[in-house]
Amino acid sequence: MNGLSFSELCCLFCCPPCPSRIAAKLAFLPPEPTYSFISDETGSRYSLHLTERAEWQYTQRELDCIEVFMTRTTRGNHIACAYVRCCPNAKYTILFSHGNAVDLGQMTSFYIGLGSRINCNIFSYDYSGYGISSGKPSEKNLYADVDAAWQTLRNRYGVTPENIILYGQSIGTVPTVDLAARYEVGAVILHSPLMSGMRVAFPDTKRTWFFDAFPR
Repeated sequence: MNGLSFSELCCLFCCPPCPSRIAAKLAFLPPEPTYSFISDETGSRYSLHLTERAEWQYTQRELDCIEVFMTRTTRGNHIACAYVRCCPNAKYTILFSHGNAVDLGQMTSFYIGLGSRINCNIFSYDYSGYGISSGKPSEKNLYADVDAAWQTLRNRYGVTPENIILYGQSIGTVPTVDLAARYEVGAVILHSPLMSGMRVAFPDTKRTWFFDAFPR
């Protein structure tokens, strides 16, 4: 159960239960940041610096194909974004919402490999409280984060909705489904989707409780 002690569980399910608190405790597991952004002399452009824990599998040439920057959400947090140019003439761009125990640094090699194999570019972001993104992980922040990523992909890069593929993995399926319910997109991929926040900690849960988070 994600390493929670009995006392922490008792505190977690205190009365009245709080869905956002349950989600934060059980669903979000941000690792120590595996990357940083280094600004140039003008302070207007950034380059991606990866630590050894990011386990980068490619060369500097591929690293230079990753454009990184910060964008602001409607809830006031600044989140880290990465646009991975895998194919110069790619028709589709994948808006990737990653799993709960990784950050952008750990995902970069995967993005290069995925995009190169299927001829797509990849746009991804770190949730509030992940990597170098500000704020704390929460359900409300998650929805604001993916919306900021969507707006940035549309406005900064001019990618049309029909050419955007939403890809969510684990906790990333939550913002992916939320976004797909509000916008028309080219396709939606759900990888290991969550049934609810409670089922993250208690897989044998058969019903949806009134205080559950992320019910689907």
